Amino acid sequence: MLAKRPATKKVAPKKAVKKVAKKVTKKVAKKAAKKAPAKKVAKKKAAKKKPAKKASKKPAKKKPEKNRAKRKLPEAFKRPLTPSRDLAAIVGSSPLPRTEVTKKVWDYIKKHGLQDSQNRRMINADEKLRVIFGGKSQVNMFEMTKLVNKHLS
Repeated sequence: MLAKRPATKKVAPKKAVKKVAKKVTKKVAKKAAKKAPAKKVAKKKAAKKKPAKKASKKPAKKKPEKNRAKRKLPEAFKRPLTPSRDLAAIVGSSPLPRTEVTKKVWDYIKKHGLQDSQNRRMINADEKLRVIFGGKSQVNMFEMTKLVNKHLS
C-alpha cells in the first residue's frame, strides 16, 4: 500500500510577500513621520526621490590574487655591457645591463620627440641615432633594439 504524504505548507508567492512587506514598511514610515520633526521628514523624502542604482545582472568576476614573486630576468640581461662610443653619446659610457640601455634609448627618443606621429612603431633617427641605426633614417622599434645591441660589448 502506498503511504500518505504529509501535508505540505502552502508558501506564498514572492510577489505577495513583497507587497505585504511594502505595506508594513509604509505603515512604519508613517508612524515615524508623525513622531519625527519636519526637517528629518523632508530629508527622507528627498533621499527617496534619488534614483537608485540598477543592480548589474552578473556580478563582476574578481581574479584570484596569485602569490607569485616578481619575474626574474635571465642573467644575460643583468650582465653589465660596455656601450660603443656612438651609443655612449646617448646612454653614457659606464657599463649598463641591456635592459637599462634600452630604457635610456627610449628616454632619449621621447625627450627629443623622435617617434613618428603617424605610425608610433617607427622611430625617426637624428644625427646620433642614425649612426647607431646603420645610416637608416627611420627604423621599426623592434629593429631598433636589434641594432642597439650590436653596439654593446
